Amino acid sequence: MPRERPFIATYILTNAPYGTLYIGATSDLYARVGQHRIGAVEGFTKKHGLKRLVWYQPFERITDAIQKEKSLKRYLRDWKINLIERDNPHWEDLSLAWDRSPEWKHGPTGE
Repeated sequence: MPRERPFIATYILTNAPYGTLYIGATSDLYARVGQHRIGAVEGFTKKHGLKRLVWYQPFERITDAIQKEKSLKRYLRDWKINLIERDNPHWEDLSLAWDRSPEWKHGPTGE
């Protein structure tokens, strides 16, 4: 499937089913997941090897995505796991269906 236009989203990454969780918000989910995957993002996600996209919710405005990110971070871990399993019961990496071209791995090309 070819890569679609960038979109705003709140997302959850993990390193394994029931593993460490990371919640973030971005204006370009495709590029941001690509950055996490190649380890271009220093900090928590790189340290814990968080590369598996297990949940995301698109938004029209970045302010809404950031608000959702902050809200999710306040929830208990069990609630986050239930959220993931409601839409992705096998904890599959949702980004695997995306275009795997070299430009995807390195972020947007400006197209």
